[in-house]
Amino acid sequence: MNSTATSSVASGVPGELRAALDRVLDGLPPKRTAAAVERLIASYRGRTQTHAPVLRDRADAVAYAAYRMPATFEAVSAALRELAARMPAGWEPGSQVDVGGGTGAALWAAAGVWPGARRADVVDWAGPALDLGRELAAGAAAPAVRAARWHQQRIGPELPAADLITVSYVLGELTEADRDALTDAVARAGSTVVLVEPGTPEGYLRIRAARDRLTAAGLRVVAPCPHSDRCPIEPGADWCHVAARVTRSALHRQVKGGVLPYEDEKFTYVAATTVPEAAPAPSRVVRKPQLRKGQVLLDLCAPDGALTRETVTKRHGDAYRAARDTPWGAPWPPPDVTTR
Repeated sequence: MNSTATSSVASGVPGELRAALDRVLDGLPPKRTAAAVERLIASYRGRTQTHAPVLRDRADAVAYAAYRMPATFEAVSAALRELAARMPAGWEPGSQVDVGGGTGAALWAAAGVWPGARRADVVDWAGPALDLGRELAAGAAAPAVRAARWHQQRIGPELPAADLITVSYVLGELTEADRDALTDAVARAGSTVVLVEPGTPEGYLRIRAARDRLTAAGLRVVAPCPHSDRCPIEPGADWCHVAARVTRSALHRQVKGGVLPYEDEKFTYVAATTVPEAAPAPSRVVRKPQLRKGQVLLDLCAPDGALTRETVTKRHGDAYRAARDTPWGAPWPPPDVTTR
């Protein structure tokens, strides 16, 4: 919830994407890039809604790709891996629509989880972002990325049907009415949908509202929540989010003004589906586990929609050892561990 944790598995930005990002950044004036990044940071944090594309030209699109694309890729990858773990064995989307996909981070993320060929469409109203996304995708090893179709249009209430619809870091750019309309459109068009927002209290509230609309439309939540009932967290008192580890390239560190070789991208998300065989996690760890002498305290979101605390002690054997290594945000218990 309001403490930092990292995904236990780091997928890593594909080498061909990192190389392509390095190429497009090479030679871009540093001052121009820094100014674009500062403006994009304010927009990304969702302080205002916009009725015009945030990315206005190629320099903006390149700055965005350097500043946000690796982090967006890792966040969406983490969400999609959790979705894949909850779906029936062998399930793979035959089509994807990435709404507001810009430079295509969610497209690359989906290809990392399901590497097979599929119809893939990116819809965005920012032409420069789509142009750059198409350029980056040209060198992709994954056929779904390389053959993707890029559509410049306003994000509206009509979307093409797809097995998987992804919407990442878009809701904060829209008014409440437009967010609701988009969520309803996603529920109509997608048999499985994943929405990702920044891991801020505001981002959580946007995901919470979207989650309510998805379940009202008949979809079942499969990640991260272990149930489709109303979220038990009290708005304003806490918020639900997780984090993914992002490895920074040298150019990424330069653009973001960072010195560490990594950062933790905090995000919040919901994955929902109409696939009947999909099954949510038995419970979900919603706070950093508390290690005590001979015991681990786990705060859980339970299948009945309640927030509970489970104490795992040494006498639980394998469960105790698993609890000590269980990160915040993970399902509980692991599939190969019994707690009794």
